[in-house]
Order: sequence, then C-alpha cells, then structure tokens
Amino acid sequence: MASSHPPLLRVGSAAGFSGDRVDAAGPVVQALAASGGPGVLIFETLAERTLALAQLARRQDPDAGYEPLLDLMLRPVLGTCLEAGIRIVSNFGAAHPLGAARRIQALARTLGLRVPRIAVIEGDDLSDPAHLPLLMRSLGEAAPQAPLVSANAYLGAEAIADALRAGAEIVVAGRVADPSLTVGPVLAHFGWALDDWDRIARATMAGHLLECGAQVTGGYFADPGYKDVPDLAQVGYPIAEIDANGDCVITKPAGTGGCVDERTVKEQLLYEVHDPAAYLTPDVVADLTHARVDSLGPDRVRLTGVRGHARPTHLKVNACFENGWLAEGEISYAGPRAEARARLAADVLRQRLAGLGPLRFDLIGVASLFADDAGRWLEAQPPGEARDVRLRVALNHADRDAAEALTREVTALYTCGPAGGGGVRTSLRPRLGTASCLVPREAVPARFVMVDEGGAA
Repeated sequence: MASSHPPLLRVGSAAGFSGDRVDAAGPVVQALAASGGPGVLIFETLAERTLALAQLARRQDPDAGYEPLLDLMLRPVLGTCLEAGIRIVSNFGAAHPLGAARRIQALARTLGLRVPRIAVIEGDDLSDPAHLPLLMRSLGEAAPQAPLVSANAYLGAEAIADALRAGAEIVVAGRVADPSLTVGPVLAHFGWALDDWDRIARATMAGHLLECGAQVTGGYFADPGYKDVPDLAQVGYPIAEIDANGDCVITKPAGTGGCVDERTVKEQLLYEVHDPAAYLTPDVVADLTHARVDSLGPDRVRLTGVRGHARPTHLKVNACFENGWLAEGEISYAGPRAEARARLAADVLRQRLAGLGPLRFDLIGVASLFADDAGRWLEAQPPGEARDVRLRVALNHADRDAAEALTREVTALYTCGPAGGGGVRTSLRPRLGTASCLVPREAVPARFVMVDEGGAA
C-alpha cells in the first residue's frame, strides 16, 4: 500500500456473516472516503459451515460456491471504492475465490467501471485427495466415516498483506481467520515484521471488534429497558482507526443508528474468546488481560494495552462431511387447550414414526430453547395452559426416504388430528457433520495469485 505511512489506517466493516444486510457498506464507504486518508473495506461472510454449503452449491453449479450476495453487497460501493482508493478485503470467495473474482470483474464491466486489480488467496482448501492422508491423521478418532464435503484451514494475514503490497485493489479469500481480514491491510500499510507480536495482537483485536459487523455498534447488544440502543433499524457498521502502534479507536459513520460505547466494545472484545490471556489466531496469540477500553466521546471508544505472543505452530482445520438427512415439520395449535393438543400431536407422531430413530420435539413458546434432543426437559414439564403453541419435530436419518416419512406424517395431522392444527411447514435437506483438528503450519502454504482481466489466475 502507501510507501509513506500516515498515522492512521481506517478499516470499515460492511458484513459480519453470510446473509448480513446488503446496504451496510454505503455509509461506511462514505465515511472512509470523506476522511481523506487510506481506507480499507472488509466483508466477513463465513461461518463454520458456510464453506461446506458453498462446496455443495459448487457441486450443483461449477461457477457457484462464493458468497451469493456478492453482487448486492458490492454494486452500490464498487465505483466509489475504486475512485477513492479504498481497498476491499473479504473472505466472500468461500469455496470458489476465483469465481468470486471473475464475478467482480463482470460486475465492474456492467457498471461501466474499469476492471480492478484483484488477487485471490490460495491454500486453505484441504479437501482434495492429496491432502486426505494429512487430514485423516490429524483428525484421528474424529475422522468421519462418511464422505468428506469440505476441509479448510484457517489462514492468517500474510498472503493478504503480500497481495496488497503487490498492488491488489481487491483481495478475495476463502477461509482465513476473521481478524486476519484486518491484520493483512495493517501489515501492508505499516510494514511491521511478522514477529512484532504486540502490534499484531493489537491489530488482531481491532479486527475482532470489526468482524461481526453491527454487533459492536449495538446490534447484538440491544436489550430494551436494560441496554437501550437508539435507532436500531438504521444501525451503523463499525470503523476502526488503527495507529502505527496497533491501538485502535472504534467508531461508526455519522448519522447512522446504534451506538459505540465502552459496554458494546467490551462485550464484543470477549465474544467467542476462550481464554482472554491466550486468544489463538493464525497470526498471533493475543493477551487481553491488560487491555483498556476508554470512551473518547460519543461513538468513539479506544482500545489499548493488548499484548501478543508468538503465533501457534499449527493451524486449525474444519472438516465437514455428509451426515444424512434432516427432516423437520411444524404445526400450530391455538386457543383453549392448545398445549394439550400439541402434546397429543407429538404423541401421535412418536407412535407413527417409531423405529426411525430419536425424534426431537419442541413446543415453541413453551419448551424449545431449553429443551434437549432426548426430550427430558419437555417431558419433565407438567402440561400448562399455553394458548398459542407451535409443535416442531425433527429427525436425522441416513436414508432420505426414511427421513421423508416425517414430513408426510406432520402434513397428515391436518385431518388426522388433533383438532385445530394449521400452518404446517416441512423441510428435508442434507445434513452436515463437522470435526476440527490442527495441522502443522508448514503443511498449509498460503499464497496470493493476481487475476488477469480475462479472469485467469
């Protein structure tokens, strides 16, 4: 990126998962462009199983396998980003980063823009036969007996930084660690050494604050009457102002809803952190035990004091495999004795589907979130007087025909009773299982490849 390093790099987040709002980027890009300094826009769109679903999509269509909302996310802001020099870094490549890069090129042409310089990150996909022995050894007893769907290593920031230094305006990755989307641009901008653990740890936690989008600006924080958040419908997405020491200020675009305060930042800082003294990422082991969170004014919070230790010798790998079929059915009961009728419907299904294996029953609104697959909590609750109950039943089965029997039986409750059932919905879809392991870092080399204007890497 820039050879002379201004004191701040602003990194804005426009997505926290696949399926996030597609209009989030606009205000963030406007704020980055108005700052006059270097800016980077990140989209974090992968969760643990998103890649497996993307692999399944690519099986159906070789051109698919990347973030399905890619066009909707980029169309409103691509031109502004190219004009203002705002780099875009994202893992929306999912199972097909090259396909995503080609789609961005096509989108630019459709919009009458010049074709941007795009790099794709390679190395995370371990699902090919060549990696299978390594994968099976690393999984050990957790190795699946069923066919493998995907296996992806959590790469770090190094290849992203290399791509940006080489002139990429857009970097498209598959599975990289979420904070690495921020660490990569920071490494490229400030030129830190890869063993500058304290600075990298601080940038990692800035990325951690950004990675879930509006969670840090009040979204996941909001709880009416207890933690009130203004104008949540128009919640703004976060921007991190990162300095040469790696410390950051978290803010959001002016005029957007939500809030950034010490409470929202502290909640997100500890979100999904298993050990605050040793938060493991591919780039560094971050230590939050001496971190400070200080308010600088409305919607401006500073994070300092993060320390770092040498990065792990191994990388995490998530493997997804075929795990039969998930059948689900729902039906509603309302009015007097609604709960009793729902419980009777569950008993009918239990008898009709006997022999297919364990069934999961939930009385939504009565016993669902606190229930378990074995039904112990539900059975322990005495029948109540709920007047608006939705019965849900689910079955996981290796055989599709057997699983489909559940959908037929739930539909049959319309006339086979109990009385007053309605609003039946059923679904049948392949289910995925997951297993995780660690592999030696040197077994998973990552690199970037520039994509030419013809879409070739």
